Amino acid sequence: MADSPAPTGAGWREQPHAIVERDGVRYTLLGTAHVSHASVEAVREAIGSGAFDAVAVELDEQRLKAMGDPDALAKLDLVKVVREGKVPMFAANLALASYQRRLAEQLGIEPGAELKAAVEDAQARGLPMRLVDRDVGLTFRRALQGLGWWQRAKLAGGILAGLIVDEDVAEHDIEKLKQGDMLQASFSEFAEQSPALYESLIAERDRYMAARLRATAGDAREVLAVVGAGHLDGLARHLREDDADPAATVSALESVKPGSRIPVLEICIGVFLLGGFAWGFASGGFDVGADLMLYWVLWTGGLGALGCLLAGGHPLSILGAFVSSPFTPLHPALASGTVSALIEAWVRKPTHADFMALREDINSVRGWWRNRVARVMVNFFLTSLGTAIGVWTGGARMLARLFG
Repeated sequence: MADSPAPTGAGWREQPHAIVERDGVRYTLLGTAHVSHASVEAVREAIGSGAFDAVAVELDEQRLKAMGDPDALAKLDLVKVVREGKVPMFAANLALASYQRRLAEQLGIEPGAELKAAVEDAQARGLPMRLVDRDVGLTFRRALQGLGWWQRAKLAGGILAGLIVDEDVAEHDIEKLKQGDMLQASFSEFAEQSPALYESLIAERDRYMAARLRATAGDAREVLAVVGAGHLDGLARHLREDDADPAATVSALESVKPGSRIPVLEICIGVFLLGGFAWGFASGGFDVGADLMLYWVLWTGGLGALGCLLAGGHPLSILGAFVSSPFTPLHPALASGTVSALIEAWVRKPTHADFMALREDINSVRGWWRNRVARVMVNFFLTSLGTAIGVWTGGARMLARLFG
């Protein structure tokens, strides 16, 4: 395997690119800027040259579907999203969509237009088209595995800010995007501060896409891969150097360890809570034990319900938040945010119009409370936040009662 010259007679060679030959296949990696008209023209010119018999793009099934199906959101089962604990993933996708919308309005071009052009032109010419990127939700699930609770909280705050803030994208962020990757640019602040997040957003995806290119080459001998310029060096390196079976690499990078993290903090809170109740009843009698339980229920349930109320929750959702919040630290299946959001989605089932208006509504604070889909997510986050504050406040009150 070796680097080779690019096919001749192609003006797109002025764009960043790399050529790698391996296993009888020549991979032409065309590095693009996701917000560049020049990149769109370069992609169209490269495919139109007739030099390639297959085209690969930095997309996954979900993003491709979103590009071609404007009604994709309307087909979403929101209750299933909440029940399966995918609200943070859904919020991350919305944050990415909001970021892309702001870029489109600011620059006059839809981010990722060159990827869409690659798909359309490949299909128009009857060329095999490969999707080589990893699912965004899977990427974030793997990223979260490597983050501590504080980093997760910061990332959640960044996602919420990205959803609500409606200001122009900073010039330095646009320059990063021209030279890099959409996910990296969207969450650059966190990727730079967290090696685990950078590994999942960028480095792992270089390995993944290199393996996917090799695994899906088929009978093609000239493959054009359209990828963000930030992936160019890493992707070329992995194509040249990786010797592992590509199918095994893809499988390994798609896996998510089920519950491998020991929930030390949750265990400590549970031990403190049950131990505190037992000590209260044993040392102070029924009155002290009952007071401790009352403190706990009122602080956790009250603040969880308050969070749901601030989210505009239905009375049944508020009741669900109050009842489930005291049990949240003891069992993840009873997470107050999940319970209240499920009730909200069931009682106030989002309509087709809510889904259709979602991308527009999330760009204003008022829209978050008006749109039923967005309000379910606000319900989830504010109820969870209220319960978390209640856990620490209620715990402090219990300590004061025990040792005061």
